[in-house]
Amino acid sequence: MLDPVVAEALRKDGHRIVITGAGGWIGLALLDLLSAALGPDVLRQRVRAFGSSVRDLALADGSTLPQAALSSITDLPHAPTWVFHTAFLTKDRAVAMDERDYAAANRAITGQVLAALDAIGTTGLFVASSGAAAKVVAGSAQGALELYGQLKLEEEERFAAWAHERQATAAIVRIYALLGPRINMPEAYAIASFILDALAGRPVAVRSPRQVVRAYASLRELLSLVLAMMLRDEGVSRFDSGGEPMELGDIARLVASLVPGCGVDRAAIIAPDADIYHGDDASYDALLRSHGIARVPLIEGIRETMDWLGQSHTKTLAPGVPAPA
Repeated sequence: MLDPVVAEALRKDGHRIVITGAGGWIGLALLDLLSAALGPDVLRQRVRAFGSSVRDLALADGSTLPQAALSSITDLPHAPTWVFHTAFLTKDRAVAMDERDYAAANRAITGQVLAALDAIGTTGLFVASSGAAAKVVAGSAQGALELYGQLKLEEEERFAAWAHERQATAAIVRIYALLGPRINMPEAYAIASFILDALAGRPVAVRSPRQVVRAYASLRELLSLVLAMMLRDEGVSRFDSGGEPMELGDIARLVASLVPGCGVDRAAIIAPDADIYHGDDASYDALLRSHGIARVPLIEGIRETMDWLGQSHTKTLAPGVPAPA
């Protein structure tokens, strides 16, 4: 659920909400949260979903919402609109595609959305950026991560310039690591692989020979914050997702604690260099407090993610390990 105060304010607000990349993790999670706050009938009236193909999106409450092709976004009539922009070819695609094709495809998506903002009446904008952009600024990104981060940084600048010129609200969030329902591509996320280990009755495996530090934020917490910023019409903000920085072995032990009898297999840390990737939690926490949004405890975020994966990956459950309620 969204933060109760945000959900109530959202019900009283009349903005149309447009989501690009609506079939991805963030898009589907946002649709579920909006449907719970508004109800499926109002959701259909106020929310428009766009993605790479025309299809029906199945929501957690059993309802559906049509997704239109992103190319048709300018067909929307002009009306006060908040755009949640999550459409982007992910880092794994940067590995599989030719670099020039990958860059051209993402720039085309950015340009398509940017060109539509004025035409459809956008007053508020959320941009799902990445911590990879910060690594590019710091000069520490390499390979596919560098290309991905460069394009994310470029997109940040383009949307921030649009918002500044029009005195619109823009929440540009450098996302590091998230928790919550609708998590996809579990093989790409350490937390999802940990949870699937536990649900399969295996020890939670952390194979890296170096210290790995991550910080996880609840997606529903983050989206509550972004909606609160839209509701206050707060101008342009660029910030990191937060969370308490923790070594993956400690995070694995939290995951294991939710499945009786589950252990942890943490490889010995023998490499001298550490893999540290997380945002500025102090600034993120200050934003949450300034909007009166309660933090979702880490263990609760892990439990919610486990519930979702347990329901969506039932074949991974070990005999005697119940599906999360």
